Amino acid sequence: MTLPAYNLAMDELRIALTYANKEVVYTPVDINVRKAAAPAVAVTPKTAAPAPAKKAAAAEDDDFDVFGDDGGDEDDGAPKETREQMMARLKKEAEERTAKKEAKQRTLVAIEIKPWDVEQDLIALWKKITTTIVQDGLKWGENCTLAEVAFGIKKIQCTFVMGVNNSSDDVVDKILEMEDEVQSAEVTSMNVL
Repeated sequence: MTLPAYNLAMDELRIALTYANKEVVYTPVDINVRKAAAPAVAVTPKTAAPAPAKKAAAAEDDDFDVFGDDGGDEDDGAPKETREQMMARLKKEAEERTAKKEAKQRTLVAIEIKPWDVEQDLIALWKKITTTIVQDGLKWGENCTLAEVAFGIKKIQCTFVMGVNNSSDDVVDKILEMEDEVQSAEVTSMNVL
């Protein structure tokens, strides 16, 4: 005995009939039952007042706008913003956001400083550089590393963090102004934080 091939249309029809059957079977409707008369309620001044409020609430519910429109036909009395005013306001807000973002932006710069002489004290030179070159938004790293160049000569490798208003070229130029102690200084990497 082989099974018949699967038919999607028949399956969809079966599901639709199942839902329709549930609606017919599980919706209790009794036509022969008469409604019982409501018992008479004595009207007192306390119960008479809430009735108009309920009618007013029902009237408000009838006017409920599904999409949240608050009556666009009504004039609030506030003048509308013109296109030029709106564009000026949006431009000002964008400039403020950009200025805020730039104030937080920092750049990590790694530099190498090569001395003239083998016998030069590089730690003292690094301390001198970090104490003499001071700018707003410029923060030197806490330590430096000494790397071999050749023939016993070492170089200083250090980092500093600078803000948007600082320039790594200015820092390198100030280091190179120490001509008696520094042979060269160059930026090896820059990373935006």
